[in-house]
Amino acid sequence: MPEENVAEVTAAEIARLAGVGRAAVSNWRRRHADFPKPVGGTETSPSFALSEVEDWLRAQGKLAEVPLRERVWQQVTAHPGGAVAALVETGAALLVVRDRPADWLELTAVTDTRMAALLAPLRDRVLTARLGPGHPLTAAAAPRPAGMPLLRAAAELAAGAGARKAFEFLLGRHLDANPRQYTLTPEGCAALMAALAGPGVRTALDPACGTGGALRALTGATALHAQDAAPELAALTALRLALHGSAQVRAAAADSLRGDAYPETAVDAVLCHPPFNERNWGHEELAYDPRWEYGFPARTESELAWIQHALAHLREGGTAVLLMPPAVAARRSGRRIRADLLRRGALRAVVALPAGAAPPYGIPLQLWVLRRPAPHAPAPAGLLLVDTAGLAPEGQARAAWPAVHEAVLDAWTAYDRTGTAPEAPGVTRVVPVVELLDDDVDLTPARHLPPPGTGGGLAELAAVRERLGESLTRAARLTPPPAPADAPPARLPQTTIGELARAGALLLHTGTGTGSAPGGAEPPVLTEHDVYTAAAPSGTLAAGPEEAFLAAPGDVVVPVVGAAGTARVIGTGLADGAGAALGRNVQLLRPDPAALDPWFVAGFLRGTANTRRASSHASTATRLDVRRLRLPRLPLAEQRRYGARFRELAEFEDALRLTARLGEQLVQGLYDGLSDGSVLPE
Repeated sequence: MPEENVAEVTAAEIARLAGVGRAAVSNWRRRHADFPKPVGGTETSPSFALSEVEDWLRAQGKLAEVPLRERVWQQVTAHPGGAVAALVETGAALLVVRDRPADWLELTAVTDTRMAALLAPLRDRVLTARLGPGHPLTAAAAPRPAGMPLLRAAAELAAGAGARKAFEFLLGRHLDANPRQYTLTPEGCAALMAALAGPGVRTALDPACGTGGALRALTGATALHAQDAAPELAALTALRLALHGSAQVRAAAADSLRGDAYPETAVDAVLCHPPFNERNWGHEELAYDPRWEYGFPARTESELAWIQHALAHLREGGTAVLLMPPAVAARRSGRRIRADLLRRGALRAVVALPAGAAPPYGIPLQLWVLRRPAPHAPAPAGLLLVDTAGLAPEGQARAAWPAVHEAVLDAWTAYDRTGTAPEAPGVTRVVPVVELLDDDVDLTPARHLPPPGTGGGLAELAAVRERLGESLTRAARLTPPPAPADAPPARLPQTTIGELARAGALLLHTGTGTGSAPGGAEPPVLTEHDVYTAAAPSGTLAAGPEEAFLAAPGDVVVPVVGAAGTARVIGTGLADGAGAALGRNVQLLRPDPAALDPWFVAGFLRGTANTRRASSHASTATRLDVRRLRLPRLPLAEQRRYGARFRELAEFEDALRLTARLGEQLVQGLYDGLSDGSVLPE
């Protein structure tokens, strides 16, 4: 029987350790009687002792050594208090590692029992110095000797990647493993919120901080205040912000509306992604609260309570940026408060984001930008409205943040400086406040913006039509010739990708979407959607302890989730994937050019029978085990003959994609033009 609190791994985690698909782990369990027996979990999702799995993989030649970051993560998941308690203990220790490195080195030279005793007072001094007295870790459990191996391993991880990146990696893995437990603010959204707050922010508050993503996006701040109703989130945010920079951090665990921890604090900026649609926000007990300067919010208007809480904490001229559901701009129960926010100049901009840009992903959320007006200062004559829905390609809202960021910031910068901004049909307009003060006070941007021009106008439609003709001609030219009707089927000797990898003919690498930016320049991430659609890399890199692995020309990338078999050869430019990091569910094959032609590899990997043999089916998805994919054994010269034909097919496929996109653009432009009168039937 394994020892108590032994680190356990699931089948998916075993697959990650060995760099294989989950189907391979299932096969090992069936085919090898000595495969470790489950020690926990359930019958359908068992868990196994990490040490036993490690020994078995090493004995089978499938693992040289468990990577350090995986070992640390497994120790986090095996913590008797749970992963959150482990992250809090680890984060506190990493703060000691960063702020008191000499003292930490002395600690590591003694036994675990002695280390735990010496760490307790040192940790408390460091936490109090960075987080102030009464911080959310005040009641944290005293360090235990049994927990010292985790802290030693985490410090070893930090020695290579830095304390901040080590903690970000572990926290990121926890958040990825529990997606329904936390509502996160995407990095792109947090960066835009911080940019809208302005470059001169020195003090900031997030009254519903979650995991601290919004405050972490600020640069140059000297004091950060965070509050959350969940004590574990307040603690994680405090550690995350303290490890992220040198700002003074204050964090509190309490409901901000009912128990404001900073009643006398006025800050330069408030950034907040509050809970939405809450009925039990304190409507009854807070009826006479002085924060309701613009009106007492209805029970159904919790978001307007958060807005006024944010305004109450701003100094004169300070800026608040809040992420809001779209209903706040239009609900009749909130129209009086919206009208007063407009009349007094507190509300400056409403920005509609593309649906899918931030959770909940099914609706197009909005950013509200507010400013605490100075007494007797004239209110702005207009409200900036921005609608970025058209900036996101269909199905790629989360990948559109660079374009959204640029469009919104350009409009806001002009408006903030002059009170006006260039009008862009369908995207941007400064609407006179008097025009908005009707019976509804509906601030939904799309309802006040002029419609976008028909595909850029008739000239643009003509250009699209011309490009479509060229694309049709090119697709016709690239159409493959018919195969000879009497061609005999080729029976070729086969090998597998796994065998080729073991022989050194190619390198396998599994994408994670995490890592540190090589050379300081953060690379884009090639997602599985990018591979399927042959699009440019559109993802963003999440922080991780190791340097990101970048794709190079001639690599072959394969998405491992989904029923359709796809393989893509990386080209020479960034749009072709060169220099991009790999997202989750993307596997890279780097062939040895002296042994394998990349187009030959990619072409045979796309065969329907091949992908069917190498796929396994879970309850919600089909997963590809790349190691089981087959290739024929052929001399390099013969591979290149096949590769040339596969490359021609890929060019034909690209031409068809472009033709389809141009055809859809032309058809929709003509529909729009005919319906809005800019195109006549003749």
